[in-house]
Amino acid sequence: MIGIVIWVSCLKSETKEMSQNATSNKAFEIESNSIDYVDASQRNGHVKDLFTLWFCTNIAPLAVITGAMSVQTFHLNIMSALTAIILGHFFGASILALTSAQGPQVGIPQMIQSRAQFGRYGALLVVIFTTFIYLGFFTSNIILSGKTLHTVIPAIPVPTATVIGAITATLIGIIGYHFIHKFNKIGTWFMGGALLIGFALMIPHVTADVLAKGSFNLKGWFAMFCVCAIWQISFSPYTSDYSRYLPKEIGVFKPFIYTYLGAALGTVVAFCFGMLAVSLFTINDAMEAVKTATGGFGVVLMILFLCNIIGHNAMNLYGASLSFITAIQTFAGKWIPTKSTRIILSIFVLILATSTALWASSSFISYFLNFIFALLFILVPWVVINLMDFYYINKMQYDIASIFDEHGGQYGKYNMKTLVTYFVGIVVQIPFLTNSFFTGRWANVIQDVDISWIVGMIVTAVVYFVFNQSKVTARDYTVSTKKC
Repeated sequence: MIGIVIWVSCLKSETKEMSQNATSNKAFEIESNSIDYVDASQRNGHVKDLFTLWFCTNIAPLAVITGAMSVQTFHLNIMSALTAIILGHFFGASILALTSAQGPQVGIPQMIQSRAQFGRYGALLVVIFTTFIYLGFFTSNIILSGKTLHTVIPAIPVPTATVIGAITATLIGIIGYHFIHKFNKIGTWFMGGALLIGFALMIPHVTADVLAKGSFNLKGWFAMFCVCAIWQISFSPYTSDYSRYLPKEIGVFKPFIYTYLGAALGTVVAFCFGMLAVSLFTINDAMEAVKTATGGFGVVLMILFLCNIIGHNAMNLYGASLSFITAIQTFAGKWIPTKSTRIILSIFVLILATSTALWASSSFISYFLNFIFALLFILVPWVVINLMDFYYINKMQYDIASIFDEHGGQYGKYNMKTLVTYFVGIVVQIPFLTNSFFTGRWANVIQDVDISWIVGMIVTAVVYFVFNQSKVTARDYTVSTKKC
């Protein structure tokens, strides 16, 4: 817990030094909004904070472990692993950044925005799926934070450590948007600096023999590329949640580029850290390899990773509570959720997830998390629909009043074209899927490489384009008529 205390002390110090800055003053205040529209008078902050948010949150143990797969699972050498990691993340981050850039333009969380594409009730299906994914990530990180805290301080039993990690993440999530941003802003310096030191300790041990380990193979390279791209896409339901307070006037490019660089560079650094550690030492456990490779500094890294897990889990908690509120508000059109609602639902998520983490058997936890990770394929058609609808069909203009209208306003209760597109995008992936529960008939078109998400993206884009081309044509005709 020492790392958390130092981290928060830095937060307080920065807040005092910048006391005239409105955003800093709000860092420790409980956020007053929930899923409601953020009025222009409440818009503040710096677009550069999107870089630190996405950079810091991606420097986590799971990223280190996943990066190690490039060597351990796909048997790539350092140089081919490096190119797969860089290209995969920079490709996937473009999708993540495009969803993030929507926040300042619409001023609402990501999930409720789906009503403009699916209709008021039609969006409920996507919201429920996303809520399950949030809960899965929150539960997995509760378990991971408990084990990490126990490793750092063995005197704290794992169950107690699990509860401590869960409560700390929940408190950060309850305080909300501004504190999450400030936490990651400070964390960028801690985590970025620590990994630079770690690289400085490891790089001198990279010899010709280390570089010769593994080899380039197209199958392994493409598999790692896909893992990295999906990593980025899986964050898409979070993004507008953390950019919606920025002024609309900043446009699209600035939030895009700061999110893009932060998300891509943070994950590239973390993935390469794990990849390099297991290249130096033939140890199956990537985190053990990190500790071995960095010597005494490994303890410091574990403490900082613990802080990062908790900070990242606060984002899972925050997103889960907003998704729960969105689902409930679907059936209570005149209800205006308050910060009290968000606090109550955050505590509910805390109790539900922590109880699952503490009392369920390890086999159930493993089964549950595999189920959650298997659900990620349902995000692929959603993100394609989201981006095409916002940028191409509606030209970055949504009617916010209709999104909150109890009858759906101009978006209606159901958008059947969108729902059909969504289900088609899911169904076409099934023959190519491979996970813990199911292996599709064509899953091994490329041996051991999951290409289902690529098929899903292409088919969804084509179907959505066809279904909405008449709408685009009518819009363009109206615009040209007005110009005449």
